Amino acid sequence: MTNHCLTIGPCPRAFAEEYAARLEILDRPRLEALSLSEFDAPGLWQVEAYYATEEESGVAAAIAASFGVPAGAIKLSFDDRTDWVSRSLRGLNPVRAGRFFVHGSHDRASRPGNAISIEIDAGTAFGTGHHATTLGCLLALDRLLKIERPRHVIDVGCGTGVLAIAASKTTRRTVLATDIDPEAVRLTRSNARRNEARVIAFTATGMNHADVRNSGPFDLIMANILARPLLGLARTFAEFSAESSHLILSGLLDEQRTGIETAYRSWGFKPARSWRIEGWCTLLLEWKKNHRARPGDDIIV
Repeated sequence: MTNHCLTIGPCPRAFAEEYAARLEILDRPRLEALSLSEFDAPGLWQVEAYYATEEESGVAAAIAASFGVPAGAIKLSFDDRTDWVSRSLRGLNPVRAGRFFVHGSHDRASRPGNAISIEIDAGTAFGTGHHATTLGCLLALDRLLKIERPRHVIDVGCGTGVLAIAASKTTRRTVLATDIDPEAVRLTRSNARRNEARVIAFTATGMNHADVRNSGPFDLIMANILARPLLGLARTFAEFSAESSHLILSGLLDEQRTGIETAYRSWGFKPARSWRIEGWCTLLLEWKKNHRARPGDDIIV
C-alpha cells in the first residue's frame, strides 16, 4: 500500500461516493488504492485516495477542488504504512461471511467449530474481510462453492491473500495469487503459511507472469481491485477462462456496476448474481453460452 493520501471529507455520503467515483476514473494521477468509509459523526463519510508520490496526491487534491470540494474538506498526508493498517484494524471484530470466519490472532478463542477460519493480522495490504468489497467476495465465493468446486483458481490483486486462502482451504487445491505490490505478495505468502493454505503468490500486473500463463486456463478468477483496472482486464480474463468458468469481481461502487457488466458481456461473460453492501458492489459472472441471468438475483445488504 502506498502512503501519500488525499482525504476528502467529512461530507454527506452521496458527495463522498461521487468524489470517489470521479477520482477512480482518472487516468492521471494514477490511483493506487481507494477507501470510502463512514466518519465518526452520523451521516458523514470520507474518501481516502492513495497515490505513489507526493506530487500525484497534490495533483489529485487540485482536481478534487475543481469538483467543488471545499478547501477545508481536502487534506494531504503521508501515513506510515504499519501505523495506518494498525489504526484501521484497531477494535475490529471477527467477520462471518457464509462458511468463512475471518479473525485476528487475538480472536482465536472465538473461532466457531462449524466455520472455515482464516487468521489475518494487521499488515500492510488491503483485505481483512471488514471492507464491503472483501465481504462481498467471500459471500460470492461461499455461494459459488455450494454449486461447484473449481479446480484452477487465481486471485488477482490479492492484498493480504484472504480470498486465495479461503479458496484454497475450501477446495483443498493450490491457488495462484498476484499483486503489483511486493509487500502484498509477501504478506499473502506469510498468511497462507499461517493458515496452512496452498497459495503461490507472484508480483505481477494482473496476470502478466509466465507461471500464471502456464497454469491457465482458470475456472475461477477473483479480482477485488478497482473499476478501471477491471475494465482493462476484461479481455485478459476471457483469454484465461476455461470453457465453463466464473469470475468474482469487486472494488466497484454501485453506479459502476452497469459499465463493468457491459464490458464483460462483450467478452462472453454473463451476470449470475450480485451483492450490494454499503454502496459497494460485488459481481459473480459466468462464462456459459446461451445462459440468461436468473431474475431476482440481486442481494442488498
